[in-house]
Amino acid sequence: MIIFGFRSFVKQLAMLMFVCSRCHNPAAHRVLQVTRMFTLFFIPLFPVSRSRHMTCTFCGAGTRLTKAQTDQMIAGAGEPSAVQPAAQAAQLPPAPPTAPPA
Repeated sequence: MIIFGFRSFVKQLAMLMFVCSRCHNPAAHRVLQVTRMFTLFFIPLFPVSRSRHMTCTFCGAGTRLTKAQTDQMIAGAGEPSAVQPAAQAAQLPPAPPTAPPA
């Protein structure tokens, strides 16, 4: 008897700050790569498919990405100009000072 099948491996490529297109909240987004492998006797032999996804950590909305989009987002994450708009949206006004308890 030959036992064969498929298994998926998930690898986190980056964690980036964006304003979510679904919930409109500035939140961290996980950029994941899912590789589906062919297995023989539970040993992964070769990749069958590979896909990339971006998931909002606030609402859980997912978006499928191409390799070019993924590479562009990860390369742009190191530049301050690319991260700054999302970071500015995430800033809240300072809280008013509170009086010490009496």
